[in-house]
Amino acid sequence: MVFRGTITDAPDFDPSADAEALYNAMKGMGSDKEAILDLVTSRSSAQRQEVIAAYKCSFGKDLIEDLKYELTGKFERLIVSLMRTPAYHDAKEVHDAVKGAGTNEKCLIEILASRNNKQIQDMVAAYKDAYGRDMEGDIIKDTSGHFKKMLVVLMQGTRDESGVVDADLVEQDAQDLYSAGEEQWGTDEAKFIMILGSRSVTHLRMVFDAYEKIAEKSIEDSIKNELSGDFERLMLAVVQCIRSVPMFFAKCLYKSMKGLGTVDNTLIRIMICRSEIDMLDIREFFRLRYEKSLYNMIKDDTSGDYKRTLLNLCGGDDDLAGEFFPEAAQLAYKMWELSAMAKVQLRPTVHPSTNFDPAADAQALRKAMKGFGTDEDAIIDIVAQRSNAQRQEIRQAFKSLLGRDLMKDLKSELSKNLERLIIGLMMTPADFDAKMMRKAMEGAGTDEHSLIEILVTRNNEQILAMNAAYQDAYKKSLENAIQSETSGHFCRILVSLVQGAREEGPEDVERANADAQELAEACNADSDDMEMKFMSILCTRSFPHLRRVFQEFVRYTNKDIEQIIKKETSGDVRNAFFAIVRSVKNQPSYFADRLYKAMKGLGTDDRALIRIMVSRSEVDLFNIRKEFKDTHEVSLHEFIQVETMLSDTSGDYRKTLLLLCGGED
Repeated sequence: MVFRGTITDAPDFDPSADAEALYNAMKGMGSDKEAILDLVTSRSSAQRQEVIAAYKCSFGKDLIEDLKYELTGKFERLIVSLMRTPAYHDAKEVHDAVKGAGTNEKCLIEILASRNNKQIQDMVAAYKDAYGRDMEGDIIKDTSGHFKKMLVVLMQGTRDESGVVDADLVEQDAQDLYSAGEEQWGTDEAKFIMILGSRSVTHLRMVFDAYEKIAEKSIEDSIKNELSGDFERLMLAVVQCIRSVPMFFAKCLYKSMKGLGTVDNTLIRIMICRSEIDMLDIREFFRLRYEKSLYNMIKDDTSGDYKRTLLNLCGGDDDLAGEFFPEAAQLAYKMWELSAMAKVQLRPTVHPSTNFDPAADAQALRKAMKGFGTDEDAIIDIVAQRSNAQRQEIRQAFKSLLGRDLMKDLKSELSKNLERLIIGLMMTPADFDAKMMRKAMEGAGTDEHSLIEILVTRNNEQILAMNAAYQDAYKKSLENAIQSETSGHFCRILVSLVQGAREEGPEDVERANADAQELAEACNADSDDMEMKFMSILCTRSFPHLRRVFQEFVRYTNKDIEQIIKKETSGDVRNAFFAIVRSVKNQPSYFADRLYKAMKGLGTDDRALIRIMVSRSEVDLFNIRKEFKDTHEVSLHEFIQVETMLSDTSGDYRKTLLLLCGGED
């Protein structure tokens, strides 16, 4: 096994000298924390055990107890944890996860899904030695159902590690998994447990490939459909670790630091346990997936001596790094391949209402707005639970029956964000997009992110309809408006997109190879030429074709297209190219990220929130919800509830958004 850790054995190691240095750092008033962290993070775990022994021999004291006494808070937890052996550290984490009233299922999942046989067996022995109890017994008492059964299987530390693969068994396992889930009503969880809990890593990777051909979806998607709760999360973690342990930990690290507050126990545990194994690969996968180095995320999210210690374990900043490590390049290539193979069924959250009666709805809306006060609930319940086509029928019926303009009445009766949201829902998609483009360009500043989002994510038909609606509403072409408000290469990108002339066919493998080569060669040109070449391909080729182009780009350059865009471009041009790449890779995920950014932090970007919720509710908002939950570990429904509470004192705006959202995940 090739170890790619950031912490290795220190040369010219002298445990007695280290013990004395630590003793001096802690004696007297106060302690020299810098000396402690620099010494501890520059020794391997095995060397630290020698330092502990030398400390006791030289000073008759327990080094760990002295460190606990001298240090405090997260810094103390981190340094003390570094002084334990990996097996005893894992054992303590598991013990802490099951002791007391609640259970930390995430910790159990992370540890047991990611350790190899020897690590698990050593951990079980350390648990028995440290606590005089069987780990298996304690976990069984604290868990239940299929989740418990899979944990028990993993705890045995008996996964096949022979490396021998039987091609017939690969096909049989793939078929058995399909038959146990997607092919039948109900799920045979025992079959999933047996195969995913015992087969070798090499074998299972081949099973996953075979499964995708049979099911026309990834094993992860099937697990999400067939399983639930902690059992689902455990099985997904096992699959992710089979595919790539470093990528699994990169995701865990990101989730531990994103958003408000840091999950320090997770951050500490991973940085310690992987620092001597594969931290270099984790760093690379982190950069690949999140377009930011692990080093900089730790730097932004932590402080003081705690931060310095974590950064020492991290070992370096990859933001300016160029090429992938071999395994990361293979995974980047595979990610684009999976993106191309995925047959995602787009699912809306708003559907046409059954037993629809536009005249009755028109009368009900008039009644809700007549007299003193407005019945907002009645308006919301009708508008948010009709399809856009049905809303247009209601508008027509309102005018035919009552001789009134429904839009004008709604504007006079409603206010603020509720009015903007309801009016947006009552407009046709083309009129709404045209209005959003207008809003993004009017006034002193230009909302470039909105322009990018709309033009990148609409198909040709939608863009052409938006152009016509803009011309009709504002007596000016959308193209001319864009040229008036933007400039340079960014303007050219938007003008290219607003033509609504993107190719719409499938991938052309030969042409994709040529396009990938052209992009690779453009990386060596000056910035103007590079941006023009990227624009000529990214703004004109079909999304299926671009998936293949970006995949082959990895093969030609050993780099990911997103990292090149980040490194070689800037500002609005970079944001536009990023949006195209992310939409090509996974458009619901792109929108989930846009929604998260619209609501997180101080203040909500209500225009962005309204725009996305309105425009995607009849397209793919259900898919966006799933991506939101997967990425941010909180449902979109819950996030909207919490983040709009301060800005919406009446609750009507929030209620409408939640109806569009369609449910809790």
